[in-house]
Amino acid sequence: MGLHLLLLQVQLLQAILLIFALTLVSTQANFPVANPNCTDRCGNVSIPFPFGTIEGCYLNSSFLVTCNETYNPPKAFLLRTTIEITSISMEGQLRVLQFIAKDCYSRNGTRVLYHDPWIELPIYLTANNTANKFTVIGCDTYAFVHGRRMNRNYQTGCTAMCDNKDDLASGSCSGLGCCQTTIPKEVWRVNMTVKSYDNHTNVMEFNNCSYAFLAEESEFTFSPSVLSSLRNVEKLPMVVDWAIGNGTCEEAQKNMSSYACKSPNSKCYKPDNGYGYRCLCWEGYQGNPYLPNGCQDIDECKDPSLSNCEKRCENTVGSYQCVCPKGYHGDGKKDGKGCIRGQSLVFKLVTAIALGITVIVLAACWFHFILQKKKLIKMKHKFFLQNGGPLLKEKLTRRDTSPDMARIFTSAELKKATNNFHDSRIIGQGGFGTVYKGFLSDNRIVAIKKSKQVDKNQVEQFINEVFVLSQINHRNVVRLLGCCLDTQVPLLVYEFINNGTLFEHINNKTKARALSWDKRLTVAAEVAGVLAYLHSAASPPIIHRDVKSANILLDASFTAKVSDFGASRLVPLDQSQLSTVVQGTFGYLDPEYMQTNQLTEKSDVYSFGVVLVELLTGKNVLSSDRPQEERNLASYFLSTLKQNQLFQVLDDNIVCEGNNEELISVSMLAKRCLYVRGEDRPSMKEVAMELEGLRLSQKHSKMQTELDAPEMESLLGEKFNVFSNGEGNSTSIGL
Repeated sequence: MGLHLLLLQVQLLQAILLIFALTLVSTQANFPVANPNCTDRCGNVSIPFPFGTIEGCYLNSSFLVTCNETYNPPKAFLLRTTIEITSISMEGQLRVLQFIAKDCYSRNGTRVLYHDPWIELPIYLTANNTANKFTVIGCDTYAFVHGRRMNRNYQTGCTAMCDNKDDLASGSCSGLGCCQTTIPKEVWRVNMTVKSYDNHTNVMEFNNCSYAFLAEESEFTFSPSVLSSLRNVEKLPMVVDWAIGNGTCEEAQKNMSSYACKSPNSKCYKPDNGYGYRCLCWEGYQGNPYLPNGCQDIDECKDPSLSNCEKRCENTVGSYQCVCPKGYHGDGKKDGKGCIRGQSLVFKLVTAIALGITVIVLAACWFHFILQKKKLIKMKHKFFLQNGGPLLKEKLTRRDTSPDMARIFTSAELKKATNNFHDSRIIGQGGFGTVYKGFLSDNRIVAIKKSKQVDKNQVEQFINEVFVLSQINHRNVVRLLGCCLDTQVPLLVYEFINNGTLFEHINNKTKARALSWDKRLTVAAEVAGVLAYLHSAASPPIIHRDVKSANILLDASFTAKVSDFGASRLVPLDQSQLSTVVQGTFGYLDPEYMQTNQLTEKSDVYSFGVVLVELLTGKNVLSSDRPQEERNLASYFLSTLKQNQLFQVLDDNIVCEGNNEELISVSMLAKRCLYVRGEDRPSMKEVAMELEGLRLSQKHSKMQTELDAPEMESLLGEKFNVFSNGEGNSTSIGL
């Protein structure tokens, strides 16, 4: 019974001590935040000075807070506006609720809801440009945010598109259903406008509304469900920065009567965004630096989370110190030496033995590391010899060095550039290897191709091809910058082209709409020019052997860049054809080459003809989803020509542009490129000249049309009537 009573007394004492400690911590954190006799709270919102609810309680009118007590609990509003405040921090930020811009439509395309909100902040308050993001939600949506920053206008925007709800990914805001962008610094007026391209008619089944808002990024996470749920949301939180005045700390300190940092234990600093300056308590102090004696010393020893002492803590003004008890030594810190009791001789002996063993183990590990490093260097040298490194070095030393010459990279350089060939850096995969995006040490962005295998018996030919291709200086060829030979398979380094492949632009519905006939004809002419150059101007001539839309890259201005010479072959000057194992991509392969194994320049002509058909039709070269007779695009295209049904197979995106004569001319050129016998096909030089002539003629026609449109319509009317029926619909031509 006595033991039980003693235990109860001990537990009671522990409870009293815990309550006392909590009371001290609470008292320490309960620093005054408002002026004397001023309200420091409105509902759930703390209102620190320089903010206040009545005159005499705020610094100036920009910091007036209206507390509306008709709500339960009461709500705080900025000045006398409808901008609701949810929190105010002494770090110079407050959070407000901002309306969402909305644009909704019914199934018949009629707008049923439209809201384009705006917000104008008082002087010295600005929208935070790092915590907030301008976000656009929708699958047929574009939006702008504009207004005023400092004394100038600004405007930026974003586009969100998708064709199917399955395209959307939770947490991703990269353009598919969700797009985000930043706003500039020092913005004090925000206007939002959201619109739809096609009134959501193409995505009405799962999305009939567009949304846009400037809100705190951490408060919003995208998911497919928000396409519908956002319609019921009225506001989202936005971060607003506040500061004192519009001058610097130095300027403010010249007039101490108006200087806002009233506490002697405070300092002045310039905010990253917005005007003026802010005040901050020195380290070791806590409170409101805008009030006299507002920054008070923190007793770190009463709050274990603020101190780092192992045994004993002593508070000092603005800081604390750790002290070890008698019989201990060390710095007394948890993350330092701590407090160590005096050691015995046995303990010291054991420590010395353990230290000796540790040194021996470390020495063994170091010796093993050196052996492995030597082994790696030896293996790299072996690969360098095996892949023809000395031969390429010899070729390079024979030529004058220039920035355009091929460079031999080390494997360490390319591993660093690709984050050790991480899967996230993969930008393409094909039959001959994998392509990675890399960032070199000189800040150049490159494409690094890792081949699957190189025939050891053809190393000399491979090195010769690398050397020749590195010297091709043509604006429409992806430039080879160099290679790496100290790996098991060689790595090729090319310039990086950032706008994807022609295949992507043809087969993506959204991108295909932007690929006009004028752009398609220009791309065709540029690719034909490159192949003509490789066949006729390069020395020795080069047969690409894998011409296809996936190997034609487009830069930001839609300039064509021919890539992937992994299957290419150099043609000796005394030969017109080569006997090789058939290589290439089904659907593009020359049928004569497949039968005879004889590779000629006309094999590239056939493959280019298939690319022309892709540009004309916008269809895949091979597709098991189409009927049997339509699965091979080249055969199907020739069949439609023979059956007088050309315009039924052409891409609607280019037919509606009305360039019928050019479409017919290019279709007939494609037909000639696709002849079964190679000798019946035109040369690439002839193809390039014909396409360039059509392109120049198109430019001339546009200029002439602008000068005398009625006369041109009269001249062309009779010719176009040959290809239209009585109902005004286009018909097709035959052979």
